[in-house]
Amino acid sequence: MKAKPVIAIVGAGNLANALAASLHAVGYTIEGVVARSSVTSRARARKLAQEVGARPWTAWPRDLRAGVVWFCVPDGEVRRAAQAIADKMDWMGRVALHSSGSLTSRELDILRQRGAAVGSVHPLMTFVRRSRPLLTGVPFAIEGDVRAVRVARRLVKDLDGRPFPIRKREKAAYHAWGTFASPLFTALLATAEQVAGAAGVPQRQARARMIPILRQTLENYATSGPAAGFSGPIVRGDVETVMQHWRVLRRIPAAREVYRALLLAALRHLPAKNQARLRRAVRA
Repeated sequence: MKAKPVIAIVGAGNLANALAASLHAVGYTIEGVVARSSVTSRARARKLAQEVGARPWTAWPRDLRAGVVWFCVPDGEVRRAAQAIADKMDWMGRVALHSSGSLTSRELDILRQRGAAVGSVHPLMTFVRRSRPLLTGVPFAIEGDVRAVRVARRLVKDLDGRPFPIRKREKAAYHAWGTFASPLFTALLATAEQVAGAAGVPQRQARARMIPILRQTLENYATSGPAAGFSGPIVRGDVETVMQHWRVLRRIPAAREVYRALLLAALRHLPAKNQARLRRAVRA
């Protein structure tokens, strides 16, 4: 595969949109976008296919020329999607990839049995509606057959991403790490909005007012690491202030649970004075 391989994308969701558009932008031919037969899926596939010069499909074409088939479907659909198309064409010499963060390349075993080299290629990035992040600089965790890994690394490098190897047994922990970095971080921000409400700040205003401190916190973390970027009453060992928080959060029990869990995590992993008193304060 010295020339850029032709690619077929299975799925038309948020990840598929970002991936197909990015591959198209760096010169890859997207032959087709395969979607389910529902009205919404067909519409998304048509829109994406038009953007990248591909064909929208709901039925798998037997004359497919793509050398790489990339599954961008939910985790629970990867194996089923592979099984559904396993007998639709000759897989010898082709590469099949999926982008699940938690599942391994074994999900595509049925295609390996038919001659494909298979792999998993997961971008450590968040994909949501109304946003299409650039893949430049994004880490991609890759594992699978030797040939699939070789092709995947080239694809990622052409996207200006950052490929790195991961072992099959590490994928669940890797995905949990990514969940802490984005979805659970978003859950923390949603909890912070609830606490802002107790301070008389409406949700939309709270979101806007948090942005400067969030940006600076991430900047401090990125440039100095967690210990040097840690600030506030816990690092100072200010037990009375923490107790004030603890009392007012009785009005928001769910936020109180989050506060306690994160305070104890901070005492385990970050510098803080008066640690014993702080632990007693939230355990009492």
